[in-house]
Parts: sequence; C-alpha cells; structure tokens
Amino acid sequence: MANNASAITLRKARVRKALARRENGRPRLSVFRSSKNIYAQIIDDVKGITVAAASTLEEGFMTTKKTGADKAAAEAIGKLIAERATKAGITTVVFDRGGYIYHGRVKALADAARAGGLQF
Repeated sequence: MANNASAITLRKARVRKALARRENGRPRLSVFRSSKNIYAQIIDDVKGITVAAASTLEEGFMTTKKTGADKAAAEAIGKLIAERATKAGITTVVFDRGGYIYHGRVKALADAARAGGLQF
C-alpha cells in the first residue's frame, strides 16, 4: 500500500463489492465519519437516489450535544436515520460501513439504527 488513503479506498471498494452481491434490491445504509462529525444516508442504488439522511451538522443537533465526534452523537444519528427510514417506508437495509472498521462510532450508529427498527 502506497499510503493510508489508498488503503482506505481499496477497503471501501472491497466492502461495496461484497454488499452488491448480497443486497437483493435492498437500500444501502452508508456511513461516513470524519474527525468532527458523522453522517448516515439510506441510498436506493436501483433508482440512484438518497431516500433518507442524517448528520451531526443538522440544525438543532449541536445545541443538544457537545460534539459530533463521539459515540453518543453516533447513537443519536442512528436513531434519527432509523426514524426517517421508517417514515419513508423502509424497514430492511444492507449496512455499508465504507472503509471503516465496525467498531466505536460506526458500531454505535448501527446498534442504534437496529434499536430504532431497521433490520440488517
């Protein structure tokens, strides 16, 4: 591996390829985390549209939380994306962790989305 960016890009492509094989027309719950925020979207790859989205940058979120870069913020975003998905009529998704290890904030978001009613 030449550098860390290429390693993450390769890992992300490998995860996305595995998801494409088992998605069976289900929407994809994609997670992106930065050093300061976390984002989640439910994407319908067949239609090519984003069905629901949530992030720590939304209006009113930072007034209730100290930071967008901890597990508590990830849990809040997981609950919010699950609520918006059920409102849009989506109950089952395939989880796209991107190039991130299923640990910490990514795991907290996934567990909160499951608790909110999403199945994956």
